[in-house]
Amino acid sequence: MTKADIVTRISEKLGIEKGDVQATVESFMEEVKSSLENGDNVYLRGFGSFIIKTRAEKTGRNISKNTTIKIPAHNIPAFKPAKVFVEGVKSNVQVK
Repeated sequence: MTKADIVTRISEKLGIEKGDVQATVESFMEEVKSSLENGDNVYLRGFGSFIIKTRAEKTGRNISKNTTIKIPAHNIPAFKPAKVFVEGVKSNVQVK
């Protein structure tokens, strides 16, 4: 499902114009992104959490030059679904 599909479904379900729904969805995504960039996690009860995870420093390999490189510690954004969300997916989606 793409952002356009989400906008279309919300627009049809609520009877709101697609342009207004798209602006709302993009504003939501921008706020989540902005919060994470400022170091704040975003908690949506019953849905999940957008959190910042810290990756430890590690050693990697540059296979083309056959050398060892040091990958510094860094932060990445991550999504952790709520228990209710996980249970809903487990019970409603068949394993392929």
